[in-house]
Amino acid sequence: MGFLSKLFGRSPKPGKPRHTSPATFAEDVLDAELPVVVDFWATWCQPCQVMSGLLEELAPQYAGRVDFFKLNLDHSAGIAGEYGVRSIPTLAFFHQGALVGRVVGVTPLNDLRAQFDRLAALAAGQTGRHSSDKE
Repeated sequence: MGFLSKLFGRSPKPGKPRHTSPATFAEDVLDAELPVVVDFWATWCQPCQVMSGLLEELAPQYAGRVDFFKLNLDHSAGIAGEYGVRSIPTLAFFHQGALVGRVVGVTPLNDLRAQFDRLAALAAGQTGRHSSDKE
């Protein structure tokens, strides 16, 4: 994250999902050093609220290994379309600027944990392709 972003408070507590926007998406997600989970959501989406709670619970366990961002679909339709998001909630997994997987819909905690473990393994340089059973 850039100097000005850090200076002006865009860095919340470690391990907590942060918000991104079309203006900051490239810096936050595509240029990230760590693998990234992007939660495509909307305020009116009840299943999104469930996923948000699951992410709040899991994200701290991956601090320093995976970054988590939330992207409001109502303000980011262009990015959602670019990455084929047609339904929410959608979690999109990025590594080194590339989309490497996704999960669509509310997903059990243990399934999410397994997906995030595979994503974290990419950052650790472990071999193996990241894939999603729900892609």
